[in-house]
Amino acid sequence: MPIGRLKLIIRAGAFALGCLAAPTAWAETLTDAFIAAYKNSNLLEQNRALLRAADEDVVQASTALLPVINFVSSSTFATNLPPTVNSPWSSNLQIAASLTIYDNGATRYATDAAKETVLGLRAALLQVEQQVLLGTVQSYMEMIRAAQFVSLGQSNVRLITQELRAARDRFEVGEVTRTDVSIAEARLAAARGDLAASHGDLEVARETYMAVVGHYPGNLRWPSNPPVQARSEAEAKSVAVRTHPSIDEAQRSVNAAEASIRRAKSAFGLNVSTTASASIDTNFDKSLSGSLTATVPIYHGGSLRSAVRQAVAQRDAARAALLQSVVNVKQDVGIAWANLGVAAARTEASRRQVRASQVAYNGVREEAKFGSRTTLDVLDAEQELLDARSNLISSEIAQYVSLYSLFAAMGLLTSEHLALGIVTYDPIEYYKYANSARGPFHGLSKQGSALDRVLDALGK
Repeated sequence: MPIGRLKLIIRAGAFALGCLAAPTAWAETLTDAFIAAYKNSNLLEQNRALLRAADEDVVQASTALLPVINFVSSSTFATNLPPTVNSPWSSNLQIAASLTIYDNGATRYATDAAKETVLGLRAALLQVEQQVLLGTVQSYMEMIRAAQFVSLGQSNVRLITQELRAARDRFEVGEVTRTDVSIAEARLAAARGDLAASHGDLEVARETYMAVVGHYPGNLRWPSNPPVQARSEAEAKSVAVRTHPSIDEAQRSVNAAEASIRRAKSAFGLNVSTTASASIDTNFDKSLSGSLTATVPIYHGGSLRSAVRQAVAQRDAARAALLQSVVNVKQDVGIAWANLGVAAARTEASRRQVRASQVAYNGVREEAKFGSRTTLDVLDAEQELLDARSNLISSEIAQYVSLYSLFAAMGLLTSEHLALGIVTYDPIEYYKYANSARGPFHGLSKQGSALDRVLDALGK
């Protein structure tokens, strides 16, 4: 498809949505809707929280080589004690510490896998963001379609009412029969029924808009043409393979699976750990103890090798999923590109249909004044003009939605690419706080306190 055709002819004349009864005077743009949907989306909040939970997996995986220190207090009650013992109760206070010195890389590989999972979830969050923004476009344009259909329906009822009045006047002077009047009455009843259905569709569109954007629509302004991002289908597919978040997510899953294989193999190696404790009992007797343990697996019934085979199989599945995600993305781009071309062709054809139907309607009305056309001819011409205008509205809206669908298929329908001009969610901020707050006393550290403040802010 040439670039000139891709620069969609999405033009509309002056458009007033008086039937919306907007609560505010300002005209709401598609950018406004994008911003509201981005800020109000519960789906985005859900996936952001899941990403923060995955950030904690990195912290937990990386702390396996840090010391573990516990305070232990115990009391024991005994019977049948010798007379020299004053109390059946004995107590012990202990500080116990343990540390894994060497685990053959298991902690490093587990941390690598957790990090790749986090990066994959960041890509998944972008994909959710695309879904939210595409849903915003669809609800915004559907709202415009519903409002324009109401406007067309109202105009249609007015025109048929005029035709019915004219038919009755001509019937009174004997120019037409009662049949002409009945035909006009039937058409008017049908037009009123269609108008009632259009009002119902408008209410449905308003509720859908509320669910997606977070508020009821105001005076919606017809959006301007977004910039074209590719000159050919092949170029669009090339961009999609490089930028689409679902491919990035699948690649991160492969990387995490590779790290899991290395972690499973590390279980065959040496593991060295140490423990130390200091205690004092009821009699103020003090004791210190320590140990150093080295472990090398000899036989585990085949469970370790099974774990390796399992990790390899999961890696192979992740690779296949990556290849399939590339296929799916290319397919989505191809479908979006084809839909865009069809929508553009339909829009141009609908414009020609409207022009021709308008000329035909004007001519039939003039001919009817001189008796060479019947009331039915006029009503048929008016219906054809109404259908042509309805088709034009639908094709223009389908064309616009198709363009944004192409953006989503290319992985470009994000708040960053759309340059919404708002502060967007930064997934790296929480990750940095979470990883800087680890340590034996992170709950009392400045980093831990800062992390608590971040969580409080996110909760609000």
